[in-house]
Amino acid sequence: MILLEMIEMNKNTFKKILPSVVFILLLIPIVTSSLLDFEQNRLEQEHERTKKEAEQKIYLMGKFDPVERSDFALVPSEYNIAGYQMYLRKEALDAFEDMAEAAGKDEIELNIASATRNFDYQKSIWNKKWEGITLIDGKDLSKSIPDEEERFEKILEYSAVPGASRHHWGTEIDINDATPEYFESESGQRVYEWLTKNAPSFGFCQTYTLKGSSRPEGYNEEKWHWSYVPLSKNFTQDYKKLIKKEDISGFDGDEYISSFDLINDYVLGINPDCI
Repeated sequence: MILLEMIEMNKNTFKKILPSVVFILLLIPIVTSSLLDFEQNRLEQEHERTKKEAEQKIYLMGKFDPVERSDFALVPSEYNIAGYQMYLRKEALDAFEDMAEAAGKDEIELNIASATRNFDYQKSIWNKKWEGITLIDGKDLSKSIPDEEERFEKILEYSAVPGASRHHWGTEIDINDATPEYFESESGQRVYEWLTKNAPSFGFCQTYTLKGSSRPEGYNEEKWHWSYVPLSKNFTQDYKKLIKKEDISGFDGDEYISSFDLINDYVLGINPDCI
């Protein structure tokens, strides 16, 4: 009798929990599918993030051809004094043209001596200085500075290693003449005075000012080098976030990279007004 009562009780209990059991059984594939979808979405987002960062690194290190990019434009011949085709980001070029027009009204002539330089172009500049093909202060550095680490530091006074040049970004321009001597001349001084007064109104900032308490390390002062801040400030932050010292290589003397803080002292060692 007791056994029959227990069986009847179990039947009643089973009837009560049966709907819950069925519900749970129906819910399992739905939850499992949702979890799988969530993981798939997470993996896809991770893949997209990794892909985007890889593309950003390629851009920041200049490993592309600006001719092939729709966001770059050819510098018009009326402003090009380099003797070869140059490109800039469209926004930077538009701003420069507006600035040059305004300068012209004040009888100041502004031209572009250098614009975007990709990795290969910067590598050619660096290697020619390293090998003594391009003279520095009238000297063949391969002979005048046989100590290679010292030579590396000497070239860094005015030239970036490939992969660490802000000229890769299409936001940097060298105006009129990339030499200190020009800006010591009367005409160069007039140009520089006009730029320091008016260039910020067009979005430009002198990247490498005189070294001092606010900029203790990095390249020497370059009165010719101006950055289009509305774009370059973002690239500066991206470079700081994404590029590591070990990413920089592939040029003469690159074994001495470890002796220098190229990222913090040079790429990021700029005029605080440009950040």
